[in-house]
Amino acid sequence: MTSSAATTRQLRAPVEQVWGVLAGFDDIATWAPAVVDHSSGLGGPDGGVGAARRVQSGRVTIVETVERWDPPKLLAYRLDGLPGPLRKVTNEWQLEPSGDGTLATLTSTVDVGPRPPHRLIERIALKRLGKVSEGLLDGLAAHVGESR
Repeated sequence: MTSSAATTRQLRAPVEQVWGVLAGFDDIATWAPAVVDHSSGLGGPDGGVGAARRVQSGRVTIVETVERWDPPKLLAYRLDGLPGPLRKVTNEWQLEPSGDGTLATLTSTVDVGPRPPHRLIERIALKRLGKVSEGLLDGLAAHVGESR
């Protein structure tokens, strides 16, 4: 069973500018320093399906691999290496034109399996991912020239 949580932010930058930041897949640490301590590419393509990066946040190191890439409106990637019984975790960025700016939505989806004890873990994971999503959106907003 999977559950999702979405966080949305209105950005004043145009979709193409916001996409340009997200498309620099290996560079997440440059625009989200409050969330990501270090990031680096793992070889392979620099962008597009199959691109992978290593991300470190505190003592947690994960690998993120692009599963969907549809410029300039959608980027989805799998997160591997998170602690706990998380079967699959994905983040999906959706960008939509909104006036002169962009409506950016980051949706995190978690699959922990069907067992009842895992439901609590799922809620905790989604709450934590929601805080991370807020930090990522804050960093993105600041990077494209605005503050919250």
